[in-house]
Amino acid sequence: MQLRSALLAATVMALPLAAQAQPVTGLYVGAGVGINYLEQETIGTPHNVFGGGQFTSKIGPAAELSVGWGFGNGLRAEVEGNWMDNKFDNIGGFQALSSAGGWEQKYGALVNVLYDFNGLVPWVVPYIGVGVGYEEASFQSVQAFGNGGTINVNNNSKGGFAYQAKLGAAFPVPTAPGLALTAEYRFLGLAGTRDYGGTATPAGGGPSIGFRAQASSDYNHAFLIGLRYNFLPPPPPPPAPVAAPAPAPARSYLVFFDWDKATLTPRAQQIIGEAAANSTKVKYTQIQVNGYTDTSGTPQYNQGLSIRRANAVAAELVRDGVPKGAISIQGFGETHLLVPTGPGVREPQNRRVEIIIR
Repeated sequence: MQLRSALLAATVMALPLAAQAQPVTGLYVGAGVGINYLEQETIGTPHNVFGGGQFTSKIGPAAELSVGWGFGNGLRAEVEGNWMDNKFDNIGGFQALSSAGGWEQKYGALVNVLYDFNGLVPWVVPYIGVGVGYEEASFQSVQAFGNGGTINVNNNSKGGFAYQAKLGAAFPVPTAPGLALTAEYRFLGLAGTRDYGGTATPAGGGPSIGFRAQASSDYNHAFLIGLRYNFLPPPPPPPAPVAAPAPAPARSYLVFFDWDKATLTPRAQQIIGEAAANSTKVKYTQIQVNGYTDTSGTPQYNQGLSIRRANAVAAELVRDGVPKGAISIQGFGETHLLVPTGPGVREPQNRRVEIIIR
C-alpha cells in the first residue's frame, strides 16, 4: 500500500512537469560548463634525439555556448562555440624523458544537428547529436624532460577539422516555460596532425636542435551541465470578428471542473439536471455542449481534456432524459477563455463546459 501511494504521489507531482515538456520550436540559446578529459596525445620529435611518445593530461574545465533553431518535430540545428583546457603532467614512450609540463587549450566553432526524443517520459527529454567544424589547439609552455635532456614546444596555435558526438538530456523547468536544465556527454576529435616548432636539448650541455613537433590523437571527453532557453512563439491572435445575424434567444448553463479533471462534482450534476429539466419546457432545435480548459498544459493535451469534459456532461444530460441525437458536442481546449490569462495559468473559471439550449 505504501509503494502504491508513493507511485501515485510521484505521478501527481510529474503532471505539471509533463505539461512543460514541449518540443523545441523556433529560436533557442544554450550554455554549459563542466569538466573534460583529454586522451593521451601523441607528440613526435626527431627520432635521432628523443623519438616520440604520449603526453598524459589532468582533467580540466570545459564550457560551451550555442544558438539554434528547433523545428517543432524533435529536430534541432545549432551553432556552437566551445572551450577546453588540459594541463599535461606525465609522458610515456620518449627516450630518457619521464616528466611533462604545460597545457593545451582548445576553442572552436561547430555546426550541430540534434534530435530530441519527446514523449518518452514526462519529465525529461533525451537527445543525441553530431557536429562538424573547426577547432584550434593552442600549446602553452609544453615541455618534456628527464635524464636524457629537455624538449620545449613553442607557444603556438594550430587548427583543423573537428567532429563530435553528443548524448544528453533536457529537464524542463515547470515554472518557466521554455527554460530547461541540461546534462550532456560529448566526444570531440581533431582530424589529422598538427605541426608545432620546438627545440630539443640533450643532457650534458649539447647544442639545442630545432625541430617540428607533430601532434596527433587529439580526443576529448566532456561532461557538461547547463541551461537552455527556447524563445517560444507567441500564441496566434484571436480570429477577427465576423459580422453575423443576431442569434436566436438561447439559454446557457455553466458547469465547472477541478484542475485536470473531467469528473462531475455534485454541484455540476445539479446544474446539468436543471438544464435537462428546462429543455423540456421550451421548443429547442439543438443543445450545444462545449468544453473548455485553462492554459496549464500543452494545447494538444488541453484539446483532448476539453472534449472529455464535454462528453461527461453530455452523458449526464442523456441520463437525465435528453435525447442523445439532440446534443452537439465540441471541445475548444484553451481557446475562448472566460477569464483572459497568460500561458501556464490554472484559472478555475476557464475549466468549464457550457450547455446552450437553442
